[in-house]
Amino acid sequence: MKLLLHICCAPDATVPVKDLKAEGFDVLGVFYGSNIHPEDEYGRRADALMRLSVHEGFEVLYLPYEPEVWLSSTYALKDEPERGRRCALCFAIQLRSAARFVEAQDIASLRFCTTLTISPHKDVKLISSIGREISSQHNLVWDDRIWRKKSGFLRSVQISKDLGLYRQSYCGCVYSKK
Repeated sequence: MKLLLHICCAPDATVPVKDLKAEGFDVLGVFYGSNIHPEDEYGRRADALMRLSVHEGFEVLYLPYEPEVWLSSTYALKDEPERGRRCALCFAIQLRSAARFVEAQDIASLRFCTTLTISPHKDVKLISSIGREISSQHNLVWDDRIWRKKSGFLRSVQISKDLGLYRQSYCGCVYSKK
């Protein structure tokens, strides 16, 4: 069974990839990074994900890096606090971009989930709601996973450390870096 995994960064993908593969899924990762600033930060995260994909043996599709598109889409919410409406919009942009990309590649209907739910700092109910809506619009089946359960976040930290993966200190957007 093929499963499309939206990936926000390599550390957050460690546990989902291991667990999904153990369940028998053929994982196809999609990395959206246009929200990541500056560009050298994007490069560090993309390199870490490439290392993880080689180590775990799964394919990753890298969406084009277009920070100006992300900035123009979120600018009206630039003054929102962290975990506010801007973050909800960013989640939707990321998940919609992944869904549209596989749709444009004419990849057959798949299950779809995200690594975003491994973070203890993100609203998993909101992410799942957005994921279900976008999945239904793009002929995908939302696989509602909360990766931070069962010590998922702590496992991801340890696996990242064991593999020497770059682990960032902020979500990636220019607003959160402030």
